[in-house]
Formats: sequence, structure tokens, C-alpha cells
Amino acid sequence: MTDAKTIPLPQSIDATLELLSGADYVADRALATVLFLALRMKRPLFLEGEAGVGKTEIAKVLASALGRPLIRLQCYEGLDVSSAVYEWNYAAQMIEIRMEEAEGAVDRRAMEKNVFSEKYLIRRPVLQALEGKAGAAPVFLIDELDRTDEAFEAFLLEILADFQVTVPELGTIKAEEPPIVIITTNRTREIHDALKRRCLYHWVDYPDAARELDIVSRKVPQANRRLSAEVVKFVQKLREIELFKVPGVAETIDWAGALTELDKMALDPETVSDTIGVLLKYQDDIARIEQGEGRRLLKEVKAELAAAE
Repeated sequence: MTDAKTIPLPQSIDATLELLSGADYVADRALATVLFLALRMKRPLFLEGEAGVGKTEIAKVLASALGRPLIRLQCYEGLDVSSAVYEWNYAAQMIEIRMEEAEGAVDRRAMEKNVFSEKYLIRRPVLQALEGKAGAAPVFLIDELDRTDEAFEAFLLEILADFQVTVPELGTIKAEEPPIVIITTNRTREIHDALKRRCLYHWVDYPDAARELDIVSRKVPQANRRLSAEVVKFVQKLREIELFKVPGVAETIDWAGALTELDKMALDPETVSDTIGVLLKYQDDIARIEQGEGRRLLKEVKAELAAAE
């Protein structure tokens, strides 16, 4: 039965934008368009982009906004079927077998049917995602697919083709309604074209200054407006220089939050130096900023904001 809290899918691109905005996700029209199409066409959405640009957050926000459960498959090297799809509760099965033997049960076929029943089936994310009801299918997030190997990617290709999985002891389990699938990758390796062909694709880029300021204002509403503007401007300039890892939107939000906790109203060289570890996570990048680059960027930020006033 459909959950009464489930929200109908948006019927237009503008409605999709409103849905995301209502959950404090600031999306551009291109993202709203491909998301709307993915929902309408019941196709997986493949999101690619640098770490920290908000790919994972899209799935979380979508689940929250639609009132759907979020099922997350966090990918990693060595991920296999037992961790991703299902496995049997072997300990419980052994206890059941011992109990039946102790009671004198000798019907091997009945015993086998009993211990390989759904009672002992441990459902992992893929199987959970296929068990949603019509009108309330879950949002299935396959996060950082590029961390897995090609063998698992090929297995996933079969799942996404028919939205079903076969458990030899139970038979084929097919989704009553396909889940809303969001796949993310940080592009540490290329994903095979065969999987991409089954998806709609969108590259999630860093936001421009205006959109990033809107994001910070929503996520850290207690931050001083001047401070938020300086933080965003500073981060935007950092992304223009050569760093080992430029900060994502997540780091911008963290930095604004950290500075607010320190009761800062504006940036200054000492504050940037003291808190740069919230923003940058590699020592070579931090050293470059502390060796004068940070002061130069901060001076440009102050000058540009003053000129705009």
C-alpha cells in the first residue's frame, strides 16, 4: 500500500526545481531538466563530477522531498554480490538445522525448504531497492560506482536492465515498480559505455558564485552575510589556481560553519591561516596558501566586493 506521505512526482521542469529548492538544494535548470526526464522515463540518472559538488546530496534530497525511503549502496573495492544483493543467515540456519535434528526431523527436503526460506534471507541494498511498492518505490543511490571493479559493474548492468534478481533457492524477485536510481561517480576510472547507455547523464560542476552563495545562505543561515560572501568569493578563486584537490561545495559549507562558530564577521589573513584545514585537506595545498597565495587571494576578494558595493 502506498505511504500516505509519498509526494507525487513533479510534472514539469519548474516543478522539479521547486521540489529541490523546497528541500534546500539549489539546482540549475540543466540538472532539474535531466532529473525530471529520468523520473518521467523511469531511467537511472548517472551523475558524474568532482567530489564534494553535491551528487550524493541529490539522491538524499530527492528521497526526502518525495517522501520515499533512501536505499544507499556505498561502493568500494571488492564489493561483491553477498554484500550488495543478498546473503543467507548461515548462523541462524545452522541453529535451525540442529534444532530440527534434535527433534528427530529427518525429512531433508522439508528441512532444506525451511532453512532456505525468506525468514533466513538477509536483504542487502539491491534486493531492498527491488521490493518497493507501486507509487512508493524507493530512491536507490549507487554511490561512487567508480570504486568498484568491472565485474561488479557488469553484474549491476543486468540488474538495471530488468530490475530483477534471481535467488536460486527462492526464484526471481522482480520490482513491482522500478526504484528511482541515482548513480554517482567521481571519475577515478571510466565507467563502461554499456552501463551509461542505460542511463541519462549529467555532469555536476562547481556552482557559480551566486548559486554557491545561495547554497551557503541556506545551509549556514546563521552566518553573517558579509562573511558568507567573502568565503564564497575566496573559494571560487581557489578553484582557479592549481591545487592537488580544490575544495568542493561541502568544504565551502563547512568553512562558513566553522567561521560562524568562531564568531567571525569577515575574513582576515590570520583567520584564513588558522582555519584553512577545514577547507583544504592536503599539506602541499595548505603550504601554498600560507606562503603568500592566501593573502593575495584575500586582497582580491576584499577589493572586488568593495567595488561591487
